[in-house]
Amino acid sequence: MSPKITPLALLLPEMAAASAAVNLGAPWGLVRPEPAPTRFHPVHGAHIRVDASGTRATRVESFAHGVCFSREPLAPGQVFLVEIEDKELGWCGHLRLGLTALDPASLPAVPEFSLPDLVSLGHTWVFAITRHHNRVPPEGQAEAEAVLPRRPPALLEEPYLCIEQFRIPRDRLVGRSRPGLYSHLLDQLYELNVLPPTARRSRLGVLFCPRPDSTADMHIVINGEDMGPSARGLPAAQPLYAVVDVFASTKSVRLIQLEYGLPSLQTLCRLLIQRSVVHRLAIDRLHLPRDLKDFCKYE
Repeated sequence: MSPKITPLALLLPEMAAASAAVNLGAPWGLVRPEPAPTRFHPVHGAHIRVDASGTRATRVESFAHGVCFSREPLAPGQVFLVEIEDKELGWCGHLRLGLTALDPASLPAVPEFSLPDLVSLGHTWVFAITRHHNRVPPEGQAEAEAVLPRRPPALLEEPYLCIEQFRIPRDRLVGRSRPGLYSHLLDQLYELNVLPPTARRSRLGVLFCPRPDSTADMHIVINGEDMGPSARGLPAAQPLYAVVDVFASTKSVRLIQLEYGLPSLQTLCRLLIQRSVVHRLAIDRLHLPRDLKDFCKYE
């Protein structure tokens, strides 16, 4: 039997109520436009190929010379979010992510590695993503206490990720595996952050949050979870570019565009469809176009 889905007309009042309840907050209020779509900078490592759209970066040989930058400096609270698209066996190490105050266009040559080469140039903060990347302990909190395992919040229970003064919709921050034969038994992947940080389809982002003393904190987000301030004291008054090092076992990444204000009608419809089915495989039995089904299951 096909899952029962409430007609869209009956869902619109619920969707409108959900939108009205969202408190945008000052940083992303109506007086400030959303940031432009993110793209990769034309300046990059020698082994990187960026597609025509500027949203996919692939290392075509070796394991190094994979450093990429954002085309524009990031706005405060703007997440430069990438999804791991392809991996390459045989190498040790994974994606590296961070920020730099260096203008990529001013570099005489892009360093072979982000760590330590680019960092050694100064004004650059980059961290290696590991298989078991743990939350960075907040100030005054013991490290052992900070890394205790915990159940990540469900997307439908906590749809916004709060990082200092910013609220970011969590929906697109979370990477989702491709559903398989037994997905109905493991469908917590649908709502929970359970993908390993370095797995295919994992989503990793970096942003900075200004502080009253004119400095900024850098945060790394892994599948919808804030890892805490990875670096403090960044120069908030200077342009800060994202750094993505497509290193070693990470072969290709693509950029994910986020919504910072009210969720789009497309996003709200998807969340309601997801909430109305038993598990992701049930979406295949709905009388919907294939592209829409894939969007509901994977994106």
